[in-house]
Amino acid sequence: MSQGKWHARWQSAWLQSAQRRGALACLLWPLSLVYRTLIASRRALYALGLFVSVKPGVPVIVIGNVVVGGAGKTPTTMALVSHLQARGWCPGVISRGHGRQGDGLVHVEPDTPAHHSGDEPLLIRQRTGAPVCVARYRVEAAHALLATYPEVNLLVCDDGMQHLALGRDLTVAVFDDRGIGNGWLLPAGLLREPWPLRAGAPGRPDMVLQQGRTNAAANRPPVLNGIPIFNAVRQLAASAVGPAGENPTLAQLREQPLIAVAGIARPEVFFNMLRERGFKLADCVALPDHADVSAYADVVKTARHPLICTEKDAVKLFPMLPPDGSLPAWAIPLELVPDPTFFAAVDAHLSRLSSRHGHQTA
Repeated sequence: MSQGKWHARWQSAWLQSAQRRGALACLLWPLSLVYRTLIASRRALYALGLFVSVKPGVPVIVIGNVVVGGAGKTPTTMALVSHLQARGWCPGVISRGHGRQGDGLVHVEPDTPAHHSGDEPLLIRQRTGAPVCVARYRVEAAHALLATYPEVNLLVCDDGMQHLALGRDLTVAVFDDRGIGNGWLLPAGLLREPWPLRAGAPGRPDMVLQQGRTNAAANRPPVLNGIPIFNAVRQLAASAVGPAGENPTLAQLREQPLIAVAGIARPEVFFNMLRERGFKLADCVALPDHADVSAYADVVKTARHPLICTEKDAVKLFPMLPPDGSLPAWAIPLELVPDPTFFAAVDAHLSRLSSRHGHQTA
């Protein structure tokens, strides 16, 4: 078994253990107490003013979560950026760029190699056209983006709820069907920090976006009074995207055997969505989240059927394909459809922010 596949299987096994308080979770529970102490100490330093949050001068919306493993931050970011653009804002996006090589500052262009920018920032840049900048410290990314793109009048931070050095005006916590898992902190559970956060805690979310594959939130997380919960549906798009911009419908693709490839936190979710849409999967290749481009090159070398993947995988997989087109491959976008009341709440918050602090609204 390759190192990448072993890593993916271990990741899957750990995520399953973090859903219940079984033997592995109980074994790791003492370490979670150490983690809790570290998190509490860091938050206390911000609450006391010994650590300071920096605001970059324009409104900042942070899209984050309190659980690990792909709760839907990037789809939420893209949906929100598209909404803001339609409302007349000129948003920019900042991120750390997980999975990239190095941690220096990078202005992401549509043709930036994924291993320089990270797969998710590159996808956001290609899908939305918004300026994107990545850096280890989000404040550095924010200042660099605003200096390069002075027309940007709002920043969206893809992941960064726990990055308290970046001041924010609105925080959206994203949950998926796992809720809070077994309710324990890392590494015994899924939680990055205790939930729910107490009122007045630094970085406490202003709203929750509960994502699922139906309108009914099957596993709604517990929240504090005063934090509104909005629902969103995640679903496969009606058509796929090819390396040259082709857009075959799913019906055109699902009559042939395909190899499904997913280097995301929960590959089985994607595989199951394909099966439910009637796809014939000759094989399923689960790669680690943010897998290196070499893992995709290995998939291409051994493939005996056309490939189907997520858009996040495509930014790494498509450049590895034979230039003669001998190996067909497609990516299926994941559509996030929030309830309209979510966007209305964001707009209302930005409107109040404008009247209170004099920001230019769209």
